[in-house]
Parts: sequence; C-alpha cells; structure tokens
Amino acid sequence: MPDTTTKPRPAAEPHRIAPHGADQLPSVVLDSYNLEITDDDGFLGDRASRRAFRTIVERWRKPLRDLGEDPFGDEPSDKLSKKALDDLLTAGDPEAAGIVHSAIEEFAQELATVTRRFLKVKAWRDTERIVVGGGFRNSRVGELAIGRTAVLLKAEKIKVDFDMIRHDPDEAGLIGVAHLAPAWMFEGHDALIAVDIGGTNIRAGVVRPNLKKATDLSKAVVDRFELWRHGDEKLGRTEAVDRLIDMLKRLITRAAKDGLRLAPFIGIGCPGMIEEDGAIDRGAQNLPGNWESPKFNLPAALHKEIPKIGDHETAILMHNDAVVQGLSQTPFMQDVARWGVFTIGTGLGNARFTNRARN
Repeated sequence: MPDTTTKPRPAAEPHRIAPHGADQLPSVVLDSYNLEITDDDGFLGDRASRRAFRTIVERWRKPLRDLGEDPFGDEPSDKLSKKALDDLLTAGDPEAAGIVHSAIEEFAQELATVTRRFLKVKAWRDTERIVVGGGFRNSRVGELAIGRTAVLLKAEKIKVDFDMIRHDPDEAGLIGVAHLAPAWMFEGHDALIAVDIGGTNIRAGVVRPNLKKATDLSKAVVDRFELWRHGDEKLGRTEAVDRLIDMLKRLITRAAKDGLRLAPFIGIGCPGMIEEDGAIDRGAQNLPGNWESPKFNLPAALHKEIPKIGDHETAILMHNDAVVQGLSQTPFMQDVARWGVFTIGTGLGNARFTNRARN
C-alpha cells in the first residue's frame, strides 16, 4: 500500500499576510513557474544556463588547444570573467573573439530551442513577451546571445518579443519582492527589507517603494544592499541562514540610524517550488545544505530571530526567485496581457504571468 502519512513540517511563522508561493498576486496571476522540461539529455533548462555557455566556450577552445594555439592561454573557461569576454568582442585577439562569437551563436540556438519548448506548454501559450534577467544578461555577450535568440525565433515566424529586465541584476530580485505584498503594507513607511537568494549569491537590501512618486512601484529603488557569494564557500544550511540573519539585522540597524521608517515586512525570493507554508518542495539543490528538508522552514527561521521590526510583528512572504525577478518588471509590462521571464544564471529560472485587470 502507498505511504499516505504526512511528513511533519515545522510551523510557519505565525504572522503571515498571504500564502507563500501564491499564484494570485496583487498585480498578476502566476500561470507557471520553475517549469522543469526534460529531454534525452536531462533538464532542458540546463542547456541555457551560465554554466552551459562556459561549456560551449570550452568546446570551441579545445580544437585550438590541441594545436597549441589557444588564444585564452591557460585560463579555465569557467574562470573567464564577463568583462574579459566582453572586451574580447571589441579589442581582443581575433581568434579569441571568434570563439566568443561562435559560443554566442551556439548558445542562442540552444536558448531558442528551450523557448520553443516552453511556448508549447499550455501555461506558456500565447506568451507575448519574455524578459530576461539573471547574471548572464548583465554583459554584452549575454545581450548579444539574447538578441540573436530573438532573431532566430522571428525568422521562424514565432511571435514572441524578447526584452531585458530594466533593473540591474543585483537589484531586480530585491525590488521584485515589493510586488508580493499589497500596497497598504507599505503605507506610512519609507522602506522594506528584501532578500534575493540565488545559487551563487545571497543579496539582502533596503528597498524604497516610493509610492508617492508612483503607486505601481515603477519608481522603487534599492537604498542599500549587501551581497554574499556563498558559492565561494563550503558552508552548511545552518551557517548560511545565520549569515543571512546577520545581514538582515545589520540592514535593519542601519535603516534605523538613517531615520528610515521600515515596514514590518521581509520579502524573499528563493530558488525552488515554494509551498504555501514556506517550505521548499524541490529545486533548491544549488543552495548550501539541504533546504528541501521537511524539518526546515526559512520564513519561520527568520521570524524566530527577527520577530519584530520597529513596534510591529514581522510579516514574511517568500516566493520563487525567478518569479520575484520577473515581478520587478510588472509596471513596464502593461502593454501586453501575457508575459514571461527567464533568469539565466546558475540555472534557468522561469515564470509566466497574466496581468490582472487594473481598477
């Protein structure tokens, strides 16, 4: 007989203004996220990640290396910086630039393949525009690969536009969490605390929603933030969460010194499928330690250490990191009804939205 017992989960934090991982959000309906399409080689999204691009570069270097003519020298492909690759396109060795251009073309072909498959999925049909975020987008190489993808698809008469997330990749995920909560949450306050957890970095920051300038959050800005590259260290989950808590406490203390009235709210973007109670079902394999354990609940852990902000109990909302990055673009997507986001980083994050009717 099948096991019908329910796995015990830690209690979620007591003060919650909405479900974690919700599909009904203030400005959009979330049609799909963290979609995992597979083919004979595994997860399709793995073919359109930052790691995949470096693998392609390495493959183009190998024939030259075998001839003793590798223009990159001894530098490993996964250590080549975005700036170094960008510089090669304009002023580098012609053969090195040729490798980069070849990698761009091959990556664009892969991203076009991934896009075609996504658009065949019911939840992604009729997508009018896809915005691209993540660290890969923050480079000329990334922009060219994305632009080439758009050209390939249009040549096939596939009607979908590509655009770049407007905000800096270090800030988009932080600004996006302001779209998780209803606007009343921030009335009478100057700022909120935001967290963006990725497979390589954890960012935490103070976000000013600037509702007096624009009620649609189009003028929201990051006042200050901290970035920790957890991918450079070998830490467990407990150590990582403790580091995050320290980051948040520093930001809260600094905001108070700056005279900012913080809303009693922490918004979080985190990889994986987010359960209503704040647990992570799957998709968090790139984070330090086991974040998918039924005994672990990040919102509850943060609430325990930061039960109040100012005089009020802390409300915490968590959603998928690609969803949150995409939400930062919501004010600029009002000319289409259905749109999606790809975040190209450690993996390929994805989400599809339908705009809600505005009153």
